[in-house]
Amino acid sequence: MQQDHSGRRNARVLAICQGLFTCAISIDLTLTALTGYQLAPDKSLATLPFAMITVAGALVTWFAAFLIQRLGRRRSFALGALSCALGGAVSVWAVFHADFWVFCIGTAGVGVFQAFAQYYRLAAADAVAPALKSKAISTVLTGGVIAAIAGPALAAWSKNLFPQVLFAGAYLMVALLGLLSMAVLLLFYRDGAAAPAASPAGAQQDVDAPQRALAVIARQPVFRAALANNVVGSMAMMLIMTAAPLAAVGHHHSIDDGAAIIQWHLVGMYAPSFFAGALITRIGLGRVLLLGAVLNLACVAIASFSSGLIAFYLALLCLGVGWNFMFVGGTSLLAQSYTPAEMAKTQGFSEFLRYAATAVATLGAGPLLQHFGWAALNLAVLPLLLMCVLLSLQWMRAERAAQQASTSAA
Repeated sequence: MQQDHSGRRNARVLAICQGLFTCAISIDLTLTALTGYQLAPDKSLATLPFAMITVAGALVTWFAAFLIQRLGRRRSFALGALSCALGGAVSVWAVFHADFWVFCIGTAGVGVFQAFAQYYRLAAADAVAPALKSKAISTVLTGGVIAAIAGPALAAWSKNLFPQVLFAGAYLMVALLGLLSMAVLLLFYRDGAAAPAASPAGAQQDVDAPQRALAVIARQPVFRAALANNVVGSMAMMLIMTAAPLAAVGHHHSIDDGAAIIQWHLVGMYAPSFFAGALITRIGLGRVLLLGAVLNLACVAIASFSSGLIAFYLALLCLGVGWNFMFVGGTSLLAQSYTPAEMAKTQGFSEFLRYAATAVATLGAGPLLQHFGWAALNLAVLPLLLMCVLLSLQWMRAERAAQQASTSAA
Protein backbone atom coordinates (compact mmCIF):
# COMPACT_ATOMS: atom_id res chain seq x y z
CA MET A 1 0.00 0.00 0.00
CA GLN A 2 2.85 2.38 0.90
CA GLN A 3 4.53 1.50 -2.39
CA ASP A 4 1.38 2.36 -4.36
CA HIS A 5 1.13 5.70 -2.52
CA SER A 6 4.75 6.49 -3.40
CA GLY A 7 4.10 5.38 -6.98
CA ARG A 8 1.09 7.67 -7.33
CA ARG A 9 3.12 10.57 -5.90
CA ASN A 10 5.91 9.93 -8.39
CA ALA A 11 3.34 9.78 -11.20
CA ARG A 12 2.18 13.30 -10.29
CA VAL A 13 5.79 14.54 -10.28
CA LEU A 14 6.34 12.93 -13.66
CA ALA A 15 3.15 14.57 -14.96
CA ILE A 16 4.75 17.95 -14.18
CA CYS A 17 7.93 16.83 -15.93
CA GLN A 18 5.90 15.58 -18.89
CA GLY A 19 4.33 19.04 -19.13
CA LEU A 20 7.73 20.75 -19.05
CA PHE A 21 9.06 18.32 -21.67
CA THR A 22 6.03 18.83 -23.93
CA CYS A 23 6.38 22.59 -23.60
CA ALA A 24 10.08 22.48 -24.52
CA ILE A 25 9.68 20.09 -27.42
CA SER A 26 6.69 22.00 -28.83
CA ILE A 27 8.85 25.15 -29.01
CA ASP A 28 11.37 23.19 -31.05
CA LEU A 29 8.64 21.67 -33.20
CA THR A 30 7.12 25.09 -33.85
CA LEU A 31 10.27 27.01 -34.76
CA THR A 32 13.11 24.65 -35.67
CA ALA A 33 12.21 24.29 -39.36
CA LEU A 34 12.00 28.07 -39.68
CA THR A 35 15.27 28.59 -37.80
CA GLY A 36 16.94 25.91 -39.90
CA TYR A 37 15.78 27.63 -43.07
CA GLN A 38 17.18 30.93 -41.77
CA LEU A 39 20.60 29.43 -40.93
CA ALA A 40 21.07 26.71 -43.55
CA PRO A 41 23.88 27.30 -46.09
CA ASP A 42 21.82 25.18 -48.50
CA LYS A 43 18.04 25.60 -48.09
CA SER A 44 17.50 21.92 -48.88
CA LEU A 45 19.10 21.24 -45.47
CA ALA A 46 16.54 23.40 -43.64
CA THR A 47 14.74 20.43 -42.00
CA LEU A 48 17.97 18.71 -40.86
CA PRO A 49 17.97 20.34 -37.37
CA PHE A 50 14.37 19.17 -36.91
CA ALA A 51 15.31 15.65 -38.05
CA MET A 52 18.22 15.62 -35.56
CA ILE A 53 15.71 15.64 -32.68
CA THR A 54 14.22 12.34 -33.85
CA VAL A 55 17.53 10.81 -34.94
CA ALA A 56 19.28 11.61 -31.65
CA GLY A 57 16.28 10.30 -29.72
CA ALA A 58 16.29 7.04 -31.67
CA LEU A 59 20.04 6.53 -31.14
CA VAL A 60 19.89 7.23 -27.39
CA THR A 61 16.63 5.40 -26.53
CA TRP A 62 18.15 1.92 -26.26
CA PHE A 63 21.12 3.07 -24.14
CA ALA A 64 18.88 5.23 -21.95
CA ALA A 65 17.03 2.12 -20.75
CA PHE A 66 20.25 0.54 -19.47
CA LEU A 67 21.49 3.80 -17.96
CA ILE A 68 18.20 4.07 -16.06
CA GLN A 69 18.71 0.53 -14.76
CA ARG A 70 22.30 1.34 -13.69
CA LEU A 71 21.95 4.86 -12.22
CA GLY A 72 18.29 4.86 -11.21
CA ARG A 73 15.47 6.87 -12.72
CA ARG A 74 15.95 10.06 -10.70
CA ARG A 75 19.54 10.68 -11.77
CA SER A 76 19.00 9.41 -15.31
CA PHE A 77 15.94 11.57 -15.90
CA ALA A 78 17.81 14.55 -14.45
CA LEU A 79 20.67 13.93 -16.89
CA GLY A 80 18.13 13.85 -19.71
CA ALA A 81 16.72 17.20 -18.59
CA LEU A 82 20.26 18.60 -18.36
CA SER A 83 20.81 17.62 -21.99
CA CYS A 84 17.77 19.77 -22.86
CA ALA A 85 19.24 22.72 -20.98
CA LEU A 86 22.59 22.29 -22.73
CA GLY A 87 20.93 21.76 -26.11
CA GLY A 88 18.86 24.90 -25.69
CA ALA A 89 21.93 26.91 -24.64
CA VAL A 90 23.92 25.63 -27.64
CA SER A 91 20.99 26.55 -29.90
CA VAL A 92 20.96 30.10 -28.50
CA TRP A 93 24.68 30.44 -29.23
CA ALA A 94 24.22 29.01 -32.72
CA VAL A 95 21.39 31.43 -33.55
CA PHE A 96 23.39 34.41 -32.30
CA HIS A 97 26.39 33.34 -34.39
CA ALA A 98 24.35 32.09 -37.38
CA ASP A 99 26.06 28.69 -37.18
CA PHE A 100 23.85 26.04 -38.79
CA TRP A 101 25.92 22.99 -37.84
CA VAL A 102 26.21 23.97 -34.18
CA PHE A 103 22.45 24.53 -34.23
CA CYS A 104 22.06 20.89 -35.33
CA ILE A 105 24.10 19.85 -32.28
CA GLY A 106 21.80 21.90 -30.07
CA THR A 107 18.61 20.31 -31.40
CA ALA A 108 20.21 16.86 -31.02
CA GLY A 109 20.55 17.66 -27.30
CA VAL A 110 16.80 18.17 -27.13
CA GLY A 111 16.42 14.79 -28.88
CA VAL A 112 18.41 13.18 -26.05
CA PHE A 113 15.98 14.76 -23.58
CA GLN A 114 13.09 13.34 -25.59
CA ALA A 115 14.58 9.84 -25.41
CA PHE A 116 14.69 9.95 -21.59
CA ALA A 117 11.29 11.62 -21.26
CA GLN A 118 9.65 8.74 -23.16
CA TYR A 119 10.40 6.57 -20.10
CA TYR A 120 8.36 8.76 -17.73
CA ARG A 121 5.16 6.81 -18.42
CA LEU A 122 6.95 3.47 -18.06
CA ALA A 123 8.48 4.57 -14.76
CA ALA A 124 5.01 5.42 -13.48
CA ALA A 125 3.61 2.07 -14.63
CA ASP A 126 6.44 0.06 -13.06
CA ALA A 127 6.01 1.70 -9.66
CA VAL A 128 2.40 0.62 -8.97
CA ALA A 129 0.37 -2.56 -8.77
CA PRO A 130 -1.03 -4.03 -12.02
CA ALA A 131 -4.54 -2.67 -11.41
CA LEU A 132 -3.19 0.89 -11.15
CA LYS A 133 -0.80 0.90 -14.12
CA SER A 134 -3.19 2.40 -16.67
CA LYS A 135 -4.17 5.21 -14.29
CA ALA A 136 -0.50 5.96 -13.52
CA ILE A 137 0.30 6.18 -17.25
CA SER A 138 -2.70 8.45 -17.84
CA THR A 139 -1.67 10.67 -14.94
CA VAL A 140 1.75 11.25 -16.50
CA LEU A 141 0.29 12.08 -19.92
CA THR A 142 -2.11 14.66 -18.46
CA GLY A 143 0.94 16.88 -18.05
CA GLY A 144 0.93 17.40 -21.79
CA VAL A 145 -2.56 18.92 -21.97
CA ILE A 146 -1.80 22.50 -20.94
CA ALA A 147 1.73 22.32 -22.37
CA ALA A 148 0.39 21.36 -25.80
CA ILE A 149 -1.32 24.75 -25.93
CA ALA A 150 1.20 26.73 -23.86
CA GLY A 151 4.25 25.54 -25.82
CA PRO A 152 3.37 27.13 -29.18
CA ALA A 153 2.16 30.26 -27.36
CA LEU A 154 5.46 30.47 -25.47
CA ALA A 155 7.33 30.00 -28.75
CA ALA A 156 5.42 32.89 -30.34
CA TRP A 157 6.07 35.15 -27.32
CA SER A 158 9.76 34.34 -26.79
CA LYS A 159 11.01 34.27 -30.39
CA ASN A 160 11.37 38.08 -30.30
CA LEU A 161 12.84 38.21 -26.80
CA PHE A 162 16.12 39.39 -28.33
CA PRO A 163 14.91 41.83 -31.01
CA GLN A 164 18.22 41.83 -32.84
CA VAL A 165 18.31 38.01 -33.21
CA LEU A 166 15.06 36.31 -34.22
CA PHE A 167 14.30 32.95 -32.49
CA ALA A 168 17.19 33.11 -29.97
CA GLY A 169 14.81 33.86 -27.09
CA ALA A 170 12.72 30.76 -27.84
CA TYR A 171 15.72 28.48 -27.43
CA LEU A 172 16.58 30.24 -24.18
CA MET A 173 13.11 29.14 -23.01
CA VAL A 174 13.98 25.56 -24.02
CA ALA A 175 17.12 25.73 -21.88
CA LEU A 176 15.21 27.14 -18.89
CA LEU A 177 12.50 24.49 -19.18
CA GLY A 178 15.20 21.81 -19.13
CA LEU A 179 16.73 23.30 -15.98
CA LEU A 180 13.32 23.54 -14.31
CA SER A 181 12.58 19.91 -15.18
CA MET A 182 15.92 18.83 -13.71
CA ALA A 183 15.18 20.75 -10.50
CA VAL A 184 11.72 19.16 -10.14
CA LEU A 185 13.19 15.67 -10.60
CA LEU A 186 16.04 16.15 -8.14
CA LEU A 187 13.84 17.79 -5.50
CA PHE A 188 10.65 15.75 -5.67
CA TYR A 189 11.12 12.45 -7.52
CA ARG A 190 12.14 9.41 -5.48
CA ASP A 191 13.47 6.11 -6.82
CA GLY A 192 11.73 3.04 -5.50
CA ALA A 193 11.60 -0.69 -6.09
CA ALA A 194 9.45 -1.86 -8.96
CA ALA A 195 6.02 -3.11 -7.94
CA PRO A 196 5.31 -6.80 -8.56
CA ALA A 197 4.30 -7.38 -12.16
CA ALA A 198 1.51 -9.66 -13.28
CA SER A 199 1.41 -12.21 -16.03
CA PRO A 200 -1.42 -12.00 -18.57
CA ALA A 201 -3.24 -14.63 -16.56
CA GLY A 202 -3.06 -12.41 -13.51
CA ALA A 203 -0.51 -14.49 -11.59
CA GLN A 204 2.39 -12.69 -9.97
CA GLN A 205 5.71 -13.20 -11.73
CA ASP A 206 8.78 -14.45 -9.91
CA VAL A 207 11.14 -11.50 -9.50
CA ASP A 208 14.11 -13.89 -9.07
CA ALA A 209 13.31 -15.96 -12.18
CA PRO A 210 16.12 -16.15 -14.77
CA GLN A 211 15.95 -13.64 -17.59
CA ARG A 212 14.35 -14.84 -20.79
CA ALA A 213 15.86 -14.10 -24.18
CA LEU A 214 14.40 -11.08 -25.94
CA ALA A 215 13.10 -13.37 -28.70
CA VAL A 216 11.11 -15.34 -26.12
CA ILE A 217 9.63 -12.16 -24.63
CA ALA A 218 8.76 -10.89 -28.11
CA ARG A 219 6.77 -14.05 -28.92
CA GLN A 220 4.26 -13.37 -26.12
CA PRO A 221 0.83 -12.22 -27.36
CA VAL A 222 0.90 -9.49 -24.71
CA PHE A 223 4.18 -8.08 -26.03
CA ARG A 224 3.12 -8.27 -29.67
CA ALA A 225 -0.11 -6.42 -28.90
CA ALA A 226 1.79 -3.83 -26.85
CA LEU A 227 4.33 -3.26 -29.60
CA ALA A 228 1.64 -3.05 -32.30
CA ASN A 229 -0.39 -0.44 -30.43
CA ASN A 230 2.62 1.66 -29.41
CA VAL A 231 4.39 1.51 -32.77
CA VAL A 232 1.41 1.62 -35.15
CA GLY A 233 -0.41 4.25 -33.10
CA SER A 234 2.66 6.51 -33.03
CA MET A 235 3.59 5.86 -36.66
CA ALA A 236 0.09 6.65 -37.96
CA MET A 237 -0.11 9.73 -35.77
CA MET A 238 3.25 11.14 -36.91
CA LEU A 239 2.64 10.40 -40.59
CA ILE A 240 -0.74 12.13 -40.70
CA MET A 241 0.10 14.92 -38.24
CA THR A 242 3.30 15.87 -40.09
CA ALA A 243 1.48 16.10 -43.43
CA ALA A 244 -1.70 17.78 -42.15
CA PRO A 245 -0.58 21.46 -42.17
CA LEU A 246 0.90 21.11 -45.66
CA ALA A 247 -2.22 19.31 -46.88
CA ALA A 248 -4.48 21.99 -45.38
CA VAL A 249 -2.58 24.76 -47.18
CA GLY A 250 -2.60 22.68 -50.35
CA HIS A 251 -6.39 22.50 -50.13
CA HIS A 252 -6.62 26.31 -49.97
CA HIS A 253 -6.84 26.72 -46.20
CA SER A 254 -4.64 29.32 -44.50
CA ILE A 255 -1.36 28.78 -42.63
CA ASP A 256 -3.15 29.85 -39.43
CA ASP A 257 -5.77 27.16 -40.12
CA GLY A 258 -2.98 24.59 -40.39
CA ALA A 259 -1.53 25.67 -37.03
CA ALA A 260 -4.97 25.59 -35.38
CA ILE A 261 -5.58 22.08 -36.72
CA ILE A 262 -2.38 20.88 -35.04
CA GLN A 263 -3.26 22.57 -31.76
CA TRP A 264 -6.66 20.84 -31.83
CA HIS A 265 -4.89 17.57 -32.56
CA LEU A 266 -2.53 18.06 -29.59
CA VAL A 267 -5.50 18.61 -27.29
CA GLY A 268 -6.95 15.35 -28.62
CA MET A 269 -3.66 13.60 -27.89
CA TYR A 270 -3.43 14.58 -24.25
CA ALA A 271 -6.88 15.55 -22.93
CA PRO A 272 -8.18 11.92 -22.86
CA SER A 273 -5.47 11.16 -20.30
CA PHE A 274 -7.80 12.63 -17.67
CA PHE A 275 -10.16 9.67 -18.13
CA ALA A 276 -8.34 6.97 -20.16
CA GLY A 277 -7.22 5.08 -17.06
CA ALA A 278 -10.72 5.11 -15.58
CA LEU A 279 -12.16 4.04 -18.94
CA ILE A 280 -9.81 1.06 -19.04
CA THR A 281 -10.91 0.08 -15.53
CA ARG A 282 -14.57 0.41 -16.52
CA ILE A 283 -14.76 -1.31 -19.93
CA GLY A 284 -11.48 -3.22 -20.09
CA LEU A 285 -8.08 -2.71 -21.67
CA GLY A 286 -8.86 -4.67 -24.81
CA ARG A 287 -11.92 -2.61 -25.67
CA VAL A 288 -10.03 0.65 -25.18
CA LEU A 289 -7.29 -0.57 -27.54
CA LEU A 290 -9.90 -1.45 -30.17
CA LEU A 291 -11.63 1.89 -29.65
CA GLY A 292 -8.31 3.64 -30.30
CA ALA A 293 -7.91 1.75 -33.57
CA VAL A 294 -11.51 2.57 -34.57
CA LEU A 295 -10.87 6.28 -33.97
CA ASN A 296 -7.79 6.07 -36.19
CA LEU A 297 -9.92 4.40 -38.85
CA ALA A 298 -12.44 7.24 -38.47
CA CYS A 299 -9.62 9.72 -39.09
CA VAL A 300 -8.70 7.88 -42.30
CA ALA A 301 -12.32 7.80 -43.47
CA ILE A 302 -12.96 11.49 -42.79
CA ALA A 303 -9.70 12.64 -44.38
CA SER A 304 -10.23 10.41 -47.43
CA PHE A 305 -13.70 11.67 -48.24
CA SER A 306 -13.41 15.40 -47.53
CA SER A 307 -10.77 18.12 -47.63
CA GLY A 308 -12.93 20.78 -45.97
CA LEU A 309 -11.64 22.62 -42.92
CA ILE A 310 -14.12 20.93 -40.57
CA ALA A 311 -13.00 17.54 -41.92
CA PHE A 312 -9.38 18.39 -41.10
CA TYR A 313 -10.36 19.34 -37.55
CA LEU A 314 -12.44 16.19 -37.01
CA ALA A 315 -9.88 13.86 -38.57
CA LEU A 316 -6.98 15.22 -36.51
CA LEU A 317 -9.08 15.17 -33.34
CA CYS A 318 -9.96 11.50 -33.92
CA LEU A 319 -6.31 10.79 -34.63
CA GLY A 320 -5.19 12.41 -31.37
CA VAL A 321 -7.74 10.63 -29.16
CA GLY A 322 -7.13 7.33 -30.94
CA TRP A 323 -3.38 7.67 -30.39
CA ASN A 324 -3.93 8.32 -26.69
CA PHE A 325 -6.04 5.19 -26.19
CA MET A 326 -3.57 3.03 -28.14
CA PHE A 327 -0.56 4.56 -26.39
CA VAL A 328 -1.90 4.31 -22.84
CA GLY A 329 -3.24 0.81 -23.50
CA GLY A 330 -0.11 -0.36 -25.31
CA THR A 331 2.12 0.92 -22.50
CA SER A 332 -0.07 -0.91 -19.95
CA LEU A 333 0.40 -4.13 -21.91
CA LEU A 334 4.15 -3.57 -22.26
CA ALA A 335 4.45 -3.26 -18.47
CA GLN A 336 2.89 -6.74 -18.17
CA SER A 337 5.30 -8.42 -20.58
CA TYR A 338 8.54 -8.50 -18.55
CA THR A 339 9.93 -9.24 -15.12
CA PRO A 340 11.90 -6.52 -13.28
CA ALA A 341 15.16 -8.18 -14.39
CA GLU A 342 14.03 -7.99 -18.03
CA MET A 343 12.79 -4.39 -17.83
CA ALA A 344 15.73 -2.52 -19.41
CA LYS A 345 16.15 -4.66 -22.52
CA THR A 346 12.40 -5.02 -23.12
CA GLN A 347 11.63 -1.32 -22.71
CA GLY A 348 14.71 -0.34 -24.71
CA PHE A 349 13.81 -2.66 -27.59
CA SER A 350 10.20 -1.49 -27.69
CA GLU A 351 11.05 2.21 -27.52
CA PHE A 352 13.78 1.88 -30.15
CA LEU A 353 11.36 0.26 -32.60
CA ARG A 354 8.76 2.94 -31.88
CA TYR A 355 11.26 5.72 -32.45
CA ALA A 356 12.56 4.14 -35.65
CA ALA A 357 9.02 3.77 -37.00
CA THR A 358 8.07 7.36 -36.19
CA ALA A 359 11.30 8.59 -37.80
CA VAL A 360 10.38 6.73 -41.00
CA ALA A 361 6.86 8.18 -40.84
CA THR A 362 8.16 11.72 -40.33
CA LEU A 363 10.62 11.49 -43.20
CA GLY A 364 8.08 9.81 -45.49
CA ALA A 365 5.16 12.16 -44.89
CA GLY A 366 6.34 14.87 -47.29
CA PRO A 367 7.14 12.61 -50.27
CA LEU A 368 3.94 10.59 -49.82
CA LEU A 369 1.83 13.74 -49.70
CA GLN A 370 3.59 15.26 -52.71
CA HIS A 371 3.39 12.19 -54.94
CA PHE A 372 0.10 10.57 -53.89
CA GLY A 373 -1.99 13.21 -52.12
CA TRP A 374 -3.70 13.64 -48.76
CA ALA A 375 -6.36 10.93 -49.16
CA ALA A 376 -3.87 8.29 -50.32
CA LEU A 377 -1.49 9.14 -47.46
CA ASN A 378 -4.27 8.42 -44.97
CA LEU A 379 -5.27 5.19 -46.70
CA ALA A 380 -1.65 4.00 -46.47
CA VAL A 381 -2.04 3.42 -42.72
CA LEU A 382 -5.03 1.05 -43.12
CA PRO A 383 -2.97 -2.19 -43.36
CA LEU A 384 -1.02 -1.22 -40.24
CA LEU A 385 -4.19 -0.48 -38.28
CA LEU A 386 -5.78 -3.78 -39.34
CA MET A 387 -2.65 -5.68 -38.28
CA CYS A 388 -2.81 -3.89 -34.92
CA VAL A 389 -6.45 -4.90 -34.44
CA LEU A 390 -5.63 -8.54 -35.22
CA LEU A 391 -2.75 -8.64 -32.72
CA SER A 392 -4.94 -6.99 -30.05
CA LEU A 393 -7.65 -9.60 -30.65
CA GLN A 394 -5.05 -12.37 -30.45
CA TRP A 395 -3.91 -11.08 -27.06
CA MET A 396 -7.52 -10.82 -25.85
CA ARG A 397 -8.15 -14.46 -26.81
CA ALA A 398 -4.95 -15.58 -25.07
CA GLU A 399 -5.95 -13.59 -21.98
CA ARG A 400 -9.40 -15.20 -21.86
CA ALA A 401 -7.90 -18.67 -22.32
CA ALA A 402 -5.42 -18.09 -19.48
CA GLN A 403 -8.18 -16.85 -17.18
CA GLN A 404 -10.36 -19.87 -17.98
CA ALA A 405 -7.44 -22.20 -17.31
CA SER A 406 -6.75 -20.47 -13.99
CA THR A 407 -10.42 -20.76 -13.00
CA SER A 408 -10.51 -24.45 -13.92
CA ALA A 409 -7.35 -25.15 -11.93
CA ALA A 410 -8.83 -23.42 -8.87
